[in-house]
Amino acid sequence: MNKLNDYIYSVGAIDWERRLFDELIPLPDGTSYNSYLIQGSEKTALIDTVDPTKKSKLLRNLSELEVKRIDYVIANHAEQDHSGAIPRVLEAYPMAKVITNPKCKAMLIDLLHIAPDKFIEVQDVEMLSLGNKTLKFIYTPWVHWPETMVTFLEEERILFSCDFFGSHFATSDLFVTDWEKLMPSNKRYYAEIMMPFRGIIANNIKKVEALGVKMIAPSHGPVFDHPECIIDAYKEWVSDKVKNEVIVPYVSMHGSTKEMVDHLIAALINRGIKVKPFDLSGVDIGELAMALVDAATVVIGSPTVLAGAHPLALYAAALANALRPKTRFVSIVGSYGWGGKMVEQLAGMITNLKVEVLEPVIIKGLPKREELVKLDALADQILKKHKEAGLL
Repeated sequence: MNKLNDYIYSVGAIDWERRLFDELIPLPDGTSYNSYLIQGSEKTALIDTVDPTKKSKLLRNLSELEVKRIDYVIANHAEQDHSGAIPRVLEAYPMAKVITNPKCKAMLIDLLHIAPDKFIEVQDVEMLSLGNKTLKFIYTPWVHWPETMVTFLEEERILFSCDFFGSHFATSDLFVTDWEKLMPSNKRYYAEIMMPFRGIIANNIKKVEALGVKMIAPSHGPVFDHPECIIDAYKEWVSDKVKNEVIVPYVSMHGSTKEMVDHLIAALINRGIKVKPFDLSGVDIGELAMALVDAATVVIGSPTVLAGAHPLALYAAALANALRPKTRFVSIVGSYGWGGKMVEQLAGMITNLKVEVLEPVIIKGLPKREELVKLDALADQILKKHKEAGLL
């Protein structure tokens, strides 16, 4: 059984095989559902549970530890990968009470039909004594749901951070052993889950730093016993700094748009700009989301389908609009057969982005040699904007 120290146990579950989260997010490295048992001198608390599919593993871990009594189940977050096993835990330990905030209580009643009398509500920065150990509950709304909170163990300065600082990364290591290997998974997790709330995340990083945290135990992925690496990474990701990079999510039906994209990529590379193309017909959206964290410019490539943009291009625009990256510039390239409203349609789908829209390049049919100069002009415009932004 994994131990953080002599009285804190990791009793959650590793999900080695899971490859999709929320029927949307790819999980190339699986994930874990972390649950932590804290045994105080007077009371015992369980911080979060596990996904419903792994509830038997959680109960088996508690049984192997010979846990006879759980006084409190701390619900930092109502989403079922954290809370789904609470009803089963309450059956096994009927004296236990669920500790959470009022918003999370309401959600758990709706999602899991837990009886209202099983709850004890706590307010922001309220304390709970386990005897010789003290828990502090800190509200962190929109990190990443409106009811989310974190739990801080005062005596050891351990932050049980819920989704904050987490990663979908299945490993038998309790603690982070190779930050360089883990970092892409943390960045992917930030991009997919936290990036839409970048400003809120920045304010909550300040809260964490003020606590003097010595260890961060997230709900997914390994524990940080040297938390400065993940805190510094988050500070960079939420900052306004962008890189001299262009992301090109594109789709091409008959080769015309692909020829345009290839020409633009070559033109950008020749101008000293890093380019990351993503063929939307087979893209891992997590990889695309990660690329959006830092890129200064996004250029969407699409053919016209029934007078509009290709559905995959619309999906890419909708994804960027939902994730709200700090991208500075956006443009559109593509081809059409007889006309349409592709540019207006795509532009109308990125209204959440605070970007400057650069002149699109839309060509009828297969591009002629003399028409490709329009893509060179777009590359020149991107180069100028990157220089003005101090990226070159």
